[in-house]
Amino acid sequence: MSGNIQLLSDTLAGARAEGRAALIAYLPAGFPTVDGGIEAIKAAFDGGADVVEVGLPHSDPVLDGPVIQTADDIALRGGVKIADVMRTVKETYEATGKPVLVMTYWNPIDRYGVERFTAELAEAGGAGCILPDLPVQESALWREHAEKHALATVFVVAPSSKDARLGEITAAGSGFVYAASLMGVTGTRESVGAQAQDLVERTRAAGAGSDLPVCVGLGVSNAAQAAEVAGFADGVIVGSAFVKRMLDAPDDKAGVDGVRALAGELAKGVRRQA
Repeated sequence: MSGNIQLLSDTLAGARAEGRAALIAYLPAGFPTVDGGIEAIKAAFDGGADVVEVGLPHSDPVLDGPVIQTADDIALRGGVKIADVMRTVKETYEATGKPVLVMTYWNPIDRYGVERFTAELAEAGGAGCILPDLPVQESALWREHAEKHALATVFVVAPSSKDARLGEITAAGSGFVYAASLMGVTGTRESVGAQAQDLVERTRAAGAGSDLPVCVGLGVSNAAQAAEVAGFADGVIVGSAFVKRMLDAPDDKAGVDGVRALAGELAKGVRRQA
């Protein structure tokens, strides 16, 4: 079975055709449980997310802030495995028909086997993978297998990325480019701001001739911020704010309801650009 890179591309193009940014939600697999995580992702789609990134929990998530680290710890204590991540992708894709990616550090894929991982992700209906710590110059093996299985390869760029590196990433990447709007770890911020806009413009300029969408993550937590970022980016990525709704909820059902409600607020935000 082929992966769903085309579904991802069509979804992002559809949002662009509507004159708005796409809403991309991030939720870790296995949090609060595998089944609970699946329900939360379905709720994000139900509330208005266009795309969901499923996090593969890691014991040392160096790029994630305390909120996502807490969720990862809960998932890992629950014994979450790569097979559970694949089941999460499969069940959410089959239930919604919408694009689901996996976001993971490189080490778990390397240990699992690149061909095995890409084949299973495609079989599950996955659209691709976001690989925040895989340098583009070391990505040939991954990209070979991802292309074979019709999976997107999403690289992460940061304000510190040199223009030459941005050019390499836009040439090698597929699906979209993940622009990390602030240096440092993930988490909700008071302002996402000018640095993100500058990074989006530099990434687009570096990829002249590429129509790869540029989506911004790291910092958005409410509709006003979503509207601000939607004014200059092709997609708005929200993670910590969704996880925080679940962590702060009195029970799992309230957490799922909170995810649905936040997705609804943010979906309005990306449609009313600041």
